[in-house]
Amino acid sequence: MADWPYNTANWKRLRTAHLRAFPFCEGHKAMGSPYVIANTVDHRVPISEGGPAFPGHDGLASYCPACHSAKTARGTEAGAVRSGKPRRGCDAEGNPLDPSHHWKSLRADPVGPPPNLQNQLVSKGNCDG
Repeated sequence: MADWPYNTANWKRLRTAHLRAFPFCEGHKAMGSPYVIANTVDHRVPISEGGPAFPGHDGLASYCPACHSAKTARGTEAGAVRSGKPRRGCDAEGNPLDPSHHWKSLRADPVGPPPNLQNQLVSKGNCDG
């Protein structure tokens, strides 16, 4: 973690206020576990990409250590050690957590099998008796 702005009194106050207002991990909330306590505050737009050092609450995100590590390892702030692997797991709807994942959804087709599938299976078999 870089020293500035994280070693300033302004950041410490902003971090404390953000965790009071948004105490739960955004990563777990996306996975359907909305009540995991966060202890890390992250910039939505990294300072290295021109984001403000002291943004409003809409420019910050609350994470648990595991979700923050997973997010940071895939972001530009990871530098040379950036991971190209998709993030494992899915949300409560069955969609991958990684928005760039090639699967659209893990859920079954809501339409179901074609209506005449049973007739096709029986008529092609030798079930005449």
